Amino acid sequence: MLLSRILSSLLLGAILFGAVWSGEPWFSIVVAIAALLGVTEFYAISGQGRLHPLTVFGTLWTLFFIFNAYYGYDSETTRLIATLGLMASAVLVSLMVFLLSYGRTRSVTASWSWSLAGVFYIGFLLSFWVLLMNSPNWEGRDWVLIALIANFATDTCAFFTGRALGRHKLAPSISPAKTWEGAIGGAAGAVAAVIILGTVLNAPAGYLLLAGLGLLIGVAAQVGDLAESKLKRMAGVKESGNMIPGHGGILDRLDSIVITGVVVYYFLGWALG
Repeated sequence: MLLSRILSSLLLGAILFGAVWSGEPWFSIVVAIAALLGVTEFYAISGQGRLHPLTVFGTLWTLFFIFNAYYGYDSETTRLIATLGLMASAVLVSLMVFLLSYGRTRSVTASWSWSLAGVFYIGFLLSFWVLLMNSPNWEGRDWVLIALIANFATDTCAFFTGRALGRHKLAPSISPAKTWEGAIGGAAGAVAAVIILGTVLNAPAGYLLLAGLGLLIGVAAQVGDLAESKLKRMAGVKESGNMIPGHGGILDRLDSIVITGVVVYYFLGWALG
């Protein structure tokens, strides 16, 4: 199990960082594939995968968010307006399809809600990584690299700090193994990773700004991890899937990443303009 986990991590790391280094369109393609696999798992574990009429709808809209971020429009304002307009139209159409196809209001509402949840949780949130990579205002590739490594540093430091020092449970009803000591260690690891990488890559930000970004990444990554753990607990499953040997499903690897992209994108927009 340990060997397969290590080999899987090396392979996934090589693919991901190869895509970051190669730039576009490879990075957006990798994000789109991850989003496609992730939303498929999301619908499966939430009970929406069995002949659900909007599973295809949710998958297509997940991909739309990724490619919308890649191709973009003339400005972020027009992109936002177009996205919201298309999403509103899709919501109305999807609701109409459900109302025509099902007779029970409770079933319609629950299925419709879960379908949209997959689109926003996977497609919308992951699209911010593409926006970050293609931002015209700063060196996107460097910040993507910093954010990803800080995310992995959070997971690693939280795991080892929790094993060595963990005494106080963080959220026992969601993830019994996680501790406050591990969470603090994970956040500290993220801060250190951002400061070191930011210095090496000559990021246009001071130490205080880098430390603040690292802290936000450390918190966001662990919140994302807990959110996915809660989803699995609600669904009654231990892993989101078995796609990745030694790790479980793709959602088990995306859980801490999905929120991080949003946090980094808006933080840099505020801090660097």
